[in-house]
Amino acid sequence: MPRSVSSLDSSSDSSYDSDEDYRLAQKEWDESLEELQQLALVLLLPWVGKYFGRRCSYWLYDRYTRVGLGKSFFIGKKPLGWSFFSR
Repeated sequence: MPRSVSSLDSSSDSSYDSDEDYRLAQKEWDESLEELQQLALVLLLPWVGKYFGRRCSYWLYDRYTRVGLGKSFFIGKKPLGWSFFSR
């Protein structure tokens, strides 16, 4: 039995509403993810920078106390090129 025109219109309206609801929900989800990413960057990036900055400064200070501030501080006890020529 063929469907009437009014029943086709009502089914297409409901699918349009569900598509519109899906788009709205997807848009809100994307906005929420973007906010979480920004929050993570604002909170985590400074903390990670602080951690690695301190770690690097401790390593440099330890190297300074062992070697002193001279050529060997920057290039090491033996430059890398010397090991190739000593063979």
